[in-house]
Amino acid sequence: MSFLSDTTAPAHPSLIEAIARANTDFAPSYGADAISARVKAQLCEIFETDLEVLFVISGTASNALALSILADPDGAIFCHDEAHIHRDERGAPEFFTQGAKLIPLHGEHGRIDPKSLEAALAQWPRDFLHAAPPQVLSLSQLNEAGCAYSRDQLDALIAPAKAAGLKIHMDGARFANALVTNGLSPAELTWKVGVDSLCMGATKNGALGAEAIILFPSVKDRFARLQARQKRAGHMAPKMRFIAAQYEAWLKDDLWLDLARHANAKALDLKAIFESQGEIGFAHPVEGNELFVHMPAPIAERLRQAGIGFYGWPDGSARFVTSWCTSDADIERVNAALKP
Repeated sequence: MSFLSDTTAPAHPSLIEAIARANTDFAPSYGADAISARVKAQLCEIFETDLEVLFVISGTASNALALSILADPDGAIFCHDEAHIHRDERGAPEFFTQGAKLIPLHGEHGRIDPKSLEAALAQWPRDFLHAAPPQVLSLSQLNEAGCAYSRDQLDALIAPAKAAGLKIHMDGARFANALVTNGLSPAELTWKVGVDSLCMGATKNGALGAEAIILFPSVKDRFARLQARQKRAGHMAPKMRFIAAQYEAWLKDDLWLDLARHANAKALDLKAIFESQGEIGFAHPVEGNELFVHMPAPIAERLRQAGIGFYGWPDGSARFVTSWCTSDADIERVNAALKP
């Protein structure tokens, strides 16, 4: 049983079936197909605005390509010190932007503290010849601590960033999980609060390698540049319709939100199991489908011996990630393993 990551989960059957349906005839290449056009229309309706969308197969490519059209090679990108683009993408953002500098900021539970952003904006003026001018603020939703930014928390960061002339990038690898936690609409959590580009991940929520780079009206005129970067980087899938087909099934009848609700609910069930053990605590609030658990080594070993997979995290906690297919039986197996 794996709680290692939601990427270890299988793809949802509806998305596999959608790929099979897309495999019945010839279609134009590189996103010029009818399925991609339909998904764009779906997304415009879901986000309540006109937009551009480009499909890729990995979150790293999604983030790095989006950032490459938001930041210049000699610019700077603000992000949390624990952000995926800073800690887990092997310099891909710097590579794809051809040199933009990542400047890590701080804050509890993976959320940037507004005071840290205020200090950074003061320390990195845009008009100082000798320093990289800040051009982008990148926010992760959910973030690397499994926490969600609320609308007020986004406002507190995006407003001063926009006032300073920065573009806003959102790493939404677990955007659906954050969305159902906040109870807001997709528009309210993105462009209506000032987000310029969203990397909307489906891979962690039921897809078979499917990510979407969304450009909202403020930057949709950069779409041709984005396509050119995708081609040059070797990430332009010739048969892009198979990625788009997954999104079409994923978005239909709000399946994407149902899958995220299930994963979040199972995380809360798991949290309740851990809370029943007096020796177990939490490093961060549980606001999505990730739990960071502090537990004695003997309990952690008991779980591993029972075949329950999880990661030991750098902060000393144990990370458990639920998914769209985490079952009641999986939760009960953890409960049974915790009993002496």
